[in-house]
Amino acid sequence: MSTTNSEPGKSLKRLALCFLLTFPLGLAGCRSIATRALAGAVSGSGGTYASDDDPELVRAAVPFGLKTMEALLDEHPEHEGLLTGLSSGFTQYAYAFVQQDADAADLDGKTAEVKALRARARKLYLRARDYGLRGLEVRRPGLSARLRALKDLGAALASADKDDVPLLYWTAASWALAIASAKDRMDLVAELPAPEAMMTRALALDEAFDAGAIHEFFIAYDAARSESAGGGIARATAHYDRAMALSGGRKLGPIVNFAESVCVQKQDRAEFMRLLEQVLKADAEAEPRYRLANVIAQRRARLLLAHADDLFL
Repeated sequence: MSTTNSEPGKSLKRLALCFLLTFPLGLAGCRSIATRALAGAVSGSGGTYASDDDPELVRAAVPFGLKTMEALLDEHPEHEGLLTGLSSGFTQYAYAFVQQDADAADLDGKTAEVKALRARARKLYLRARDYGLRGLEVRRPGLSARLRALKDLGAALASADKDDVPLLYWTAASWALAIASAKDRMDLVAELPAPEAMMTRALALDEAFDAGAIHEFFIAYDAARSESAGGGIARATAHYDRAMALSGGRKLGPIVNFAESVCVQKQDRAEFMRLLEQVLKADAEAEPRYRLANVIAQRRARLLLAHADDLFL
């Protein structure tokens, strides 16, 4: 009996010793496999945040997640999932929290605070843009340089297909938001044709992306442009109608966007008030995948309603 028990014990000891002796040699390969698997899991975990109903909890948690993804990217610098996740994550964090704080401070007349917050938001947007450009470069070698050169953008983007849309969208969104946050930076303003061309191409490839997110972008973008420049109220309204149709009315962001962009542009205070009150009465938790975005949209609606006198003559 003792012999029977001792033999497996000796075998296990030999196996353990063998593992310990060979582990340093196999560590790099094992770690690479593990971190690649982790990278895939982490880069696809955005839905956990999207369904949360506590913006402050998410505000505190997201930076750690983003830094974790950056650490993983050091190990796998061409991981498309991580590059897309970082572009998306930094864009959304900067917009939902840093820029919202800046806009609230602006409406309250806190000039110094506004300047600092917008500078931080711009840095985060540019960080998101650069990750997006890296992702596009992985998928389409040479595309990043052509976009930065601002030459023959239509031709540069002609080879993009539907699978490129997430990277096109997040890269363009972060790029455009960085420009919007730094209107005194003429070097950045001069780059606006690139994100516009990218969004236009993404819209042509998949207008239904993220339940009409590209149309949401063009609500504000076209409302700020004249008809002669290709924008105007009519085009912004058409994008709003498509965004609402594609989301089935389950996303509150397009409504707030339309009220802030189009209603203020038209100086239609009655419609502005009606739409934002509609947003506040909506059940933000009715659609789990849009829960966080809807809660943030309601926050924005309250802020805008509180400062309506500053927005209308």
